[in-house]
Amino acid sequence: MSTMPAPSPLRIGQRSFQSRLLVGTGKYRDFDETRLAIEASGAEIVTVAIRRTNIGQDRGEPSLLDALPPSRFTMLPNSAGCYTAEDAVRTLRLGRELLDGHSLCKLEVLGDPHTLYPNMAQTLQAAETLVREGFEVMVYCSDDPIMAKQLEEIGCVAVMPLASLIGSGMGILNPWNLQIIIGNAKVPVIVDAGVGTASDAAIAMELGCDGVLMNTAIAAAKQPVLMASAMRKAVEAGREAFLAGRMPKKLYSAAPSSPTEGLITPGKPA
Repeated sequence: MSTMPAPSPLRIGQRSFQSRLLVGTGKYRDFDETRLAIEASGAEIVTVAIRRTNIGQDRGEPSLLDALPPSRFTMLPNSAGCYTAEDAVRTLRLGRELLDGHSLCKLEVLGDPHTLYPNMAQTLQAAETLVREGFEVMVYCSDDPIMAKQLEEIGCVAVMPLASLIGSGMGILNPWNLQIIIGNAKVPVIVDAGVGTASDAAIAMELGCDGVLMNTAIAAAKQPVLMASAMRKAVEAGREAFLAGRMPKKLYSAAPSSPTEGLITPGKPA
């Protein structure tokens, strides 16, 4: 009897994780809902916007770390809301200080407040500075294969191309570019932004992505905890389908899925 292969861990830099679903912490009703959804997702990496969420910088206010202790989750401070390389670097330095020297971070430099599309010139500049300062940089980027490769060559530990615009829920709009990025990368490729429902996450994993990061798709669902559970299963199923190798697509097949040899037909001796 064949046995299921043991799931391979997601390796990011020097760290290993069993879950390939990464989740954000914004847009929930409160920290209790945040905790319940993230527990249902099975995620081990939790990203937090330093400029929007209290993880100790606002003394006396409720802290996300009380709901999601770093002893259970790997915190991924991000520079959401930054529009220049300088602001992004400053924000991630603050995140490292608040998390006692934690070097893993998510770099995000936005181009405009309407589309939240990444400013790639500023992203490259910030990535160079952060890598030089010893950060392990996971970087939100466009789905441009050349840009993704440049970020890898700078020393980023993961590239995170968008599937579609942040918060749009439009799913993967350009699977061909994603496949080029995946084929060229020697670091993990994690789809970031645009996932709307479980099938989007499964498709990303079936394409060969190493993981999926999402926030709005869970937090904005009518039942966030239930959606988090669905996303967990979708990522796992998509990964297994990728490893299994799907059948080739055909317009039609002359070979039936059930064998016809040996069938008894009218007028034919048994």
